[in-house]
Amino acid sequence: MPEDRNVTYDPLVAFMALFENVQAVSSQQDPFEGLGIEERLKLHIVNGIKKKLDGHLAEAMETYTPLQIINDILLDGMKTVGELFGAGKMQLPFVLQSAEVMKTAVAYLEPHMEKVEGSEKGSILLATVAGDVHDIGKNLVDIILSNNGYRVENIGIKQPIQTILEEAQRRNCDVIGLSGLLVKSTLVMRDNLLEMNARGLAHIPVILGGAALTRAYVEEDLRAQYHGNVFYAQDAFEGLHLMGEIKEGNTEDATPRVSQRVVSHRLPDRDPELYVFTGVRSEIEPVAPPTLPFYGVQKRTKFDIFELYKYINPIALWRGQWQFKRRADQTNAEFNAWLEENVRPIYERKQRELANVMKPAVKWGYFWAQSEGNDLIIYHEDQRTERARFQFPRQRDGKRQCLADFFQPVSSGIMDVAAFHIVTVGGDVSEHERALFANGDYAEYLYTHGMGVETAEALAEYWHQMIRREMGIDDAEPEDMRLLFSAKYHGSRYSFGYPACPNLEDQRILMELLEPQDIGITLSEEDMLVPEQSTSAIIVHHPEAKYFNIR
Repeated sequence: MPEDRNVTYDPLVAFMALFENVQAVSSQQDPFEGLGIEERLKLHIVNGIKKKLDGHLAEAMETYTPLQIINDILLDGMKTVGELFGAGKMQLPFVLQSAEVMKTAVAYLEPHMEKVEGSEKGSILLATVAGDVHDIGKNLVDIILSNNGYRVENIGIKQPIQTILEEAQRRNCDVIGLSGLLVKSTLVMRDNLLEMNARGLAHIPVILGGAALTRAYVEEDLRAQYHGNVFYAQDAFEGLHLMGEIKEGNTEDATPRVSQRVVSHRLPDRDPELYVFTGVRSEIEPVAPPTLPFYGVQKRTKFDIFELYKYINPIALWRGQWQFKRRADQTNAEFNAWLEENVRPIYERKQRELANVMKPAVKWGYFWAQSEGNDLIIYHEDQRTERARFQFPRQRDGKRQCLADFFQPVSSGIMDVAAFHIVTVGGDVSEHERALFANGDYAEYLYTHGMGVETAEALAEYWHQMIRREMGIDDAEPEDMRLLFSAKYHGSRYSFGYPACPNLEDQRILMELLEPQDIGITLSEEDMLVPEQSTSAIIVHHPEAKYFNIR
């Protein structure tokens, strides 16, 4: 290049533009034609291409050491992937395909490398906190960090603080990352930080993530209580950014300050079940109860899995679980067309591949019931002897609703009917997805996990419809499946641990009523359903029963 030549553009921006809206596709044209070895290796990473990777790596080792290839070329490609994702120009599944290529490349280079002390960028111990079985978010963090030069020690789910600290010390980790899905998990995280204070371990930086967390709770409440540095990571790439800032010592600027937010959502500092308002009953008028279809419990284990697939909400799966997002320059119509062309084939393939992995099963039952204040009393078949009692919370303001209000009160002398169900697609899908994760098939891991979760939800939707028919309240069934997903039918179903009935301990009563162990469902010590791809609910027949929050 002539010395007086002026560069009038940003080379990184130009390089990224080559890969805008990329996805891994096959093509008759050789995408590597005319590129130098460095650009070819970066293209492997950014486009998620494994074909010809070994040959290009072998060629690169004629000029560079394996460590130089990883640190100077491949990680630069992963940096581009992160920037494309952050700019909304690359979808998460394609990011995971890039990570698969990175893992494959490193595995190829490792036998040719001498272990160099301090060659890693940093290290983190990852764990899902005690009582929580969810690990998809944590595992995505593992994928992104481990394929961006960090050593990740992922010790799994349901980890008590004692084990977390012992393993962090034994494995010589710089940072601890804690994950969890439940509101209770955020309280466990707080207790873990306080325990680290008490043990004099607050010099260890901590990164927290999970669906129930808010930035305000971490950056206001928990930072005020932890004697060291604690950070909130909304997703895997924020975790990657935080690791870089922590290792460089830039902890003051590692995350946006709380004052930059417009709205603050604070979490309670006590268990949500302690917030039980026992004030005035709402103005919901109980209705005539349906005929009891049968008293007690039945089960079903034979299903047409492809019939159940019809009840999967594609928006929840494609946009929620699989995280395909609309670009800023796309209209909704363009995005929907893109989904149909690119995502539906994946969806249809996963349906076929998982048809024999899913093992759907249901137990459901009907019981005599009446309300008493905030309580729902479940009776034995004699309609007199109390069998179980749920204590539901009531809204403090607004309509002051409580689930008990939808049932006939004891004072009415009328016996009402309560229905319950518990569904699962079995534990084999969990084993299948864990094998994919361990094998480095990251995109397939994401697709499989999402299919498992949403097929269980589809089974719950399908069986709720069956219950409405059995109870004779199928008078408002929508013809459009989208309206079914919007609960546009008679009554509603409420899952324990969610807003209207937040006490996860109520699962214990449901387990006593339905006894679902014979379809493979058990309860963890923290009252979570095992296998993860299971869900339970109380079905309320009252036509005014809709979702509401307890505040």
